Amino acid sequence: MTTPRLKMRLGDLLVVEDIISDDQLKYALNLQNSTHRKLGDSLIDLGYINETQLLTFLSKQLNLPFIDINQRFISPDVIEVLPEIHARRLRALVLEFDQQSVLLGMSDPADLDALDQLEHHLAPRTLKLAAVSESQLLTAFDNLYRRTAEIASFASQLEEEYQEGHDLDYLTSSIQDDGSDATVDKLLQSLFEDAIQMRASDVHIEPDKDKLRIRQRIDGVLQESIIQQTKIASALVLKLKLMASLDISEKRLPQDGRFHIRINNHEIDVRLSTMPVQFGESVVMRLLDQSAGLISFEDTGLPSHLIHRLRQQLSRTNGMVLVTGPTGSGKTTTLYAALSELNGADKKIITVEDPVEYRLERISQVQVNTKIDLSFSRVLRTALRQDPDILMIGEMRDAETVEIGLRGALTGHMVLSTLHTTDAISSAIRLLDMGAQGFLVSSALRAIVTQRLVRRICAGCKCEDHLSEQQQVWLEGLTKASVSNTFYRGSGCQSCHNTGYRGRVGVFELLELDHKMISALKREDTEAFTLAAKQSRDYKPLALCAYDYAIEGLISVDEVLRLAEIIETNQ
Repeated sequence: MTTPRLKMRLGDLLVVEDIISDDQLKYALNLQNSTHRKLGDSLIDLGYINETQLLTFLSKQLNLPFIDINQRFISPDVIEVLPEIHARRLRALVLEFDQQSVLLGMSDPADLDALDQLEHHLAPRTLKLAAVSESQLLTAFDNLYRRTAEIASFASQLEEEYQEGHDLDYLTSSIQDDGSDATVDKLLQSLFEDAIQMRASDVHIEPDKDKLRIRQRIDGVLQESIIQQTKIASALVLKLKLMASLDISEKRLPQDGRFHIRINNHEIDVRLSTMPVQFGESVVMRLLDQSAGLISFEDTGLPSHLIHRLRQQLSRTNGMVLVTGPTGSGKTTTLYAALSELNGADKKIITVEDPVEYRLERISQVQVNTKIDLSFSRVLRTALRQDPDILMIGEMRDAETVEIGLRGALTGHMVLSTLHTTDAISSAIRLLDMGAQGFLVSSALRAIVTQRLVRRICAGCKCEDHLSEQQQVWLEGLTKASVSNTFYRGSGCQSCHNTGYRGRVGVFELLELDHKMISALKREDTEAFTLAAKQSRDYKPLALCAYDYAIEGLISVDEVLRLAEIIETNQ
């Protein structure tokens, strides 16, 4: 490789090209001397030049291509050519390779020290260089350097630590020995690190006849990897049970527990569920990032006009507000956002939860425990005698809980709770189906928020979407009007692992009860209630809210269709 060199120092070149002034260069050099960072970083920090300008300039001076990493799909085979430790340290990423050469993306292709080391690590291949954005490079490291190889290595090592033909049940006694336990710990550490890096909300460990499946739920969709060492499943389950203080001798019955871990500066609360299956025990772990902190209504994705209306409802001194949707739709997050707004020295707030997901200052939080008969209904009766202003019930699970919650809302308390229902309209009807009397529901219920999480289009590969004739007809049926908007989708890139989606956004509907709806509920006339709700001026169904997001370019039409299909199927 012919090492690229600048004919003049970077700062002088930028001055000659009138990109920065002499005074700006002097100020940046003084800053560089005090911070010991590169001159380019100092110039960007000071706002004299942006990263794209600097890299475009460097690539021209060094006669190198400037590559947008986000627009490239880089396979795992390519990544493995340069180990992560060297890639991060030297700020370089392999973009392509063959037997003779390697195309390297570098944030500073003029770094001669780094180039010498890269030539050593990648010999005998010759190096071809390209300039890339450092911010994109750092994101690519997190996205591309999965723990897959590391996990496979620890799995293989763990299997070797147990003699062939031994039943891993004997692990009960040996798991606490330094050697074996250390390998189990390393394997689990890698599993958790990979899950946090991939922003997974859940991790599934599923034993099969000839393989062990590890599945992660990322942006609401499961992604699978396979471990061939099936014998280690018992070791993983046993260690996880010990961490969650569960009965390690019980393998015939499901168990639930929780534990706390710290992974890469993330405080993670893990909710663990085990279940006996055909080839062992299946484990599902819900990962709750406590270090992320509580979010506000604005952070949940609630549109501003809905936030205003919801805040008006929450400012009342009594009544019930429900947050509804399926498991994993973000109901608890919305409830905690409400609690964080209401939490003040002048209000007594009590929550009854199973489990308590986030610890809140000043709020009295009670964990339900059915093993000692500490049920929702029992805690609620006591909570109402504790002089609360606001009562949060984790979930309306039975008729008794519903009745206590409704009566609490009628006796001067603001009650917040959740229901597992499809939409806002069916939520009020569900209370009647659970045995609540019409006069109670109509008098206590104030508003219902229903929500879903839908996948957001990846910003790195967002492009215009051309609708099929079927999609066009469906959207016109949804909106009852002709559709001529421009829509978008994700084409797939390394940033989103070629899915076209990255992250999720909440879709919401808010139903506030008016006189007609209250009257119908009092008579327990569900048809009249449904009609009155649909005719309400301010009510907009979830599918139409999702459609608005598609018009804004936040989500794809496919996500709107998927949401509408799920709602229709569950009605």
